Amino acid sequence: MTGHASTQELIVKLLRNLGSRKEVEQYLKQYSSVESRRFAVIKVGGGIIAEDLDALVSSLTFLSKVGLTPVVVHGAGPQLTEALKAAGVATTSEEDEPKRTSPRALEIVRRVFRTENLRLVDALEAMGTRARPITSGVFEAEVLDKKAYGLVGRVTKVHGEAIDSSLRAGHLPIIGSLGETPAGQILNLPTDETTRELAAFLEPFKIVILSRKGGFFDEYGDLIQGVNLEEDYAPFLTEAWVPRLMRVRLDEAKALLERLPRTSSVSITSPDQLAKELFTHKGSGTLIRRGERIVRHETIATVDRGRLSELLESSFGRKPVPEYYEMKPFFRIYLADSYRAGAILTLEEGVPYLDKFAVTAEAQGEGIGGSLWLRMARENPKLFWRARIDNEVNPWYFQRADGSYSSEKWTVFWYGIHDFDEIKVCVERALAMPATLKEHSIGQ
Repeated sequence: MTGHASTQELIVKLLRNLGSRKEVEQYLKQYSSVESRRFAVIKVGGGIIAEDLDALVSSLTFLSKVGLTPVVVHGAGPQLTEALKAAGVATTSEEDEPKRTSPRALEIVRRVFRTENLRLVDALEAMGTRARPITSGVFEAEVLDKKAYGLVGRVTKVHGEAIDSSLRAGHLPIIGSLGETPAGQILNLPTDETTRELAAFLEPFKIVILSRKGGFFDEYGDLIQGVNLEEDYAPFLTEAWVPRLMRVRLDEAKALLERLPRTSSVSITSPDQLAKELFTHKGSGTLIRRGERIVRHETIATVDRGRLSELLESSFGRKPVPEYYEMKPFFRIYLADSYRAGAILTLEEGVPYLDKFAVTAEAQGEGIGGSLWLRMARENPKLFWRARIDNEVNPWYFQRADGSYSSEKWTVFWYGIHDFDEIKVCVERALAMPATLKEHSIGQ
């Protein structure tokens, strides 16, 4: 695929696979409002260049053609391992530590980085996307521990001149993870560190970590769409199902985001889903933000009813009936600070009942709904609720329920309730409840 026609075909194809035109335009306007160097830093591992080059180049070309110029920093891990092995050069290290880099190994490191850098640049240029190779002059560094790691460095300063020159020319800067000491000694740098320090220097709106897996996955094997660090960080670290690498990545994301403006976020996604992750509310990866608190209200008196009603209407397309706030025996109400997500619990037959679980589309993409559920489930060991039989969220509910019962109109779910008689009472109560939303009022 080459030339102008192929580029247009690419853009049309990618846009067709995204969300609504309104969503795409909203995000494009948002990203275009920041200066070019502050749009995004994208980390590309060597495995992506080796195995997913076409998808990577297509996604970067799309961003370029819609006027966005991310700063790309790449590694070359698999290629380095193969080249060093072929040369008979040992680079032993402990897990999570940099590979020892001898002077002989550094020669190979430099050669491999130049090769992989130009491989990506040439592939972009072949698609009509201007790109500039940058393998030096960005990262000033010092030797980390010569005795332990040899010529492996630690970034001490980031220089932006080469990046700014590339962006002014409309070229995507493609940066290799090599550094130099003030005296000119080349040093091998971990790509995680170069990404972190580059992001801290540029303060981008987005930091994107490209991964073949495409994000974090929960204990059920489902993609975790978002992580709200304000609510999720501590609980995630104590969950037995959370794998070690996910804990490490969460630690890294938290440390990085604490150095950046609150508007910054980290996205983990695959190369072929990059555009969808950036331009839709739902996304296609895991979005990590510093996030917002989930506040628990013990009474409706402390809730802004107007904002809560707006949330319900936004989520369900219908307003609550006028008498809603007077007719319900409210037990607990969980609300995000922004009122973009909420859970309303009443007490029915002595058991908490989830009367409403409402999350805006935007908040779904940020993972606030997942944070809300985790908080609610931790604090309410028993719960039952109902959903219409054709509710598209039901598969998600089934995974979080211990049991369910379906009638012609409703499915009743529960967790933490094991006594048959108690289950029977809860199911009957749920099925008997009157509707609490008005008849269709907008768009239905």
